[in-house]
Amino acid sequence: MAPVKVLGSAAFTNVARVLVCLEEVGAEYEIVDVDFHAREQKGPDHPARNPFGQVPAFQDGDLTLFQSRAISRYVLRKHRTDEVNLLREGDPKESALVDVWLDVEALNFDPAMRSVFYQHRVAPALGRIPDEKIIGESVEKLRKVLEVYEAQLTKHRYLAGDFLSLVDLSHFPETHYFMGMPYAAVFDAYPRVRAWLEELFDRPAVKKVISLMAQDFN
Repeated sequence: MAPVKVLGSAAFTNVARVLVCLEEVGAEYEIVDVDFHAREQKGPDHPARNPFGQVPAFQDGDLTLFQSRAISRYVLRKHRTDEVNLLREGDPKESALVDVWLDVEALNFDPAMRSVFYQHRVAPALGRIPDEKIIGESVEKLRKVLEVYEAQLTKHRYLAGDFLSLVDLSHFPETHYFMGMPYAAVFDAYPRVRAWLEELFDRPAVKKVISLMAQDFN
């Protein structure tokens, strides 16, 4: 069986989200770079794979997908086993909790993280001055999310329950970058969140993708 193709650099957090799922299930894949400097994502070919001109795009035979969380779900469904069931399918209650906390990640955690990353890393690269007011507001929003996470993690080992799921994996790419910024101390007030992240970052699949992110980012 031919390996699936992931279009986009591992340095992009949405691409890394897909890659860590592929690593967790042991699927073969090929990373196909999309040259953003040459605006390949806006060229004649890529919009057929991702109509928004973004990454990732994903190809498995004649199936083409976009949106990283949807791709991740597809990968985890296709390669689901009794030992690796990161969507908790087969258990309606557990799978519903995965859906709930994945929405929390996408709608609450991700926007705050993404805003800080843009102001701290992207804006200077574009010759712009980072907006410290936006950064401060975003860090405060993140703090409120982490308060909820800390409470949840006093009751369960992972966010959706006492089982690893896509929810946990989906947090790692942006958190990895955030930990290298001056604002990372915000996590110090949440010891259970820190312990959860330490366990997550110690996973072989996460370590592998971090190495790919570093390689592509440089």
